[in-house]
Amino acid sequence: MSARLTTITATLISLTGLVAHPSLSEAKAPTLDDAAGRYDIDGSSQINFKVGQVGGGGISGKFTKFSGTFQLDGGDIGKSVVEFALYPETVQTGEPRIENFLRSTAVFDTANHPKIVFRSTKITRTGENTAEIEGNLTAKGTTRTEHFDATLTKWNRRVIGFRIQGGVYRTRYDMSVGIPIYSNIVEFDMMVNGQKH
Repeated sequence: MSARLTTITATLISLTGLVAHPSLSEAKAPTLDDAAGRYDIDGSSQINFKVGQVGGGGISGKFTKFSGTFQLDGGDIGKSVVEFALYPETVQTGEPRIENFLRSTAVFDTANHPKIVFRSTKITRTGENTAEIEGNLTAKGTTRTEHFDATLTKWNRRVIGFRIQGGVYRTRYDMSVGIPIYSNIVEFDMMVNGQKH
């Protein structure tokens, strides 16, 4: 899947200042020292995606099974690490015919490639509560470098949350079916919550 995305929890926090969406929380973001540690990605997270279509519409869906961790370094956000896996067999779009097609060899080929994985290689602070996550995304046997934007949305000492967004080019992972009627870019919009280990 594609270019600027998952994944993930990257934002690993520019952790100073107010939460990105003050309407969601008036609490102050933690310092890097306060937030340091290992977090397990929680089942309350949401992994949503969309593929646009010429003339409007397209395919929207989510993945219901995923796992991962992120390790926040208290001294240097750049040394933090995000690891994430999603299981394309669990794709949901609300239309069984489309779900079965996405699981087929034309797209995810879930029988031979049951996991899509991402591991960060670089995290760069971009604002008071934002960061860019760069890393290796492996899907359908191909590994490419991808980028995702992360924004801190939640913090209460035991739970931390990020909104992760980005786009991934399908052609980079041998998933070009439907182009140009359907966009080459898969847009990810994920709410990732972590429980401190």
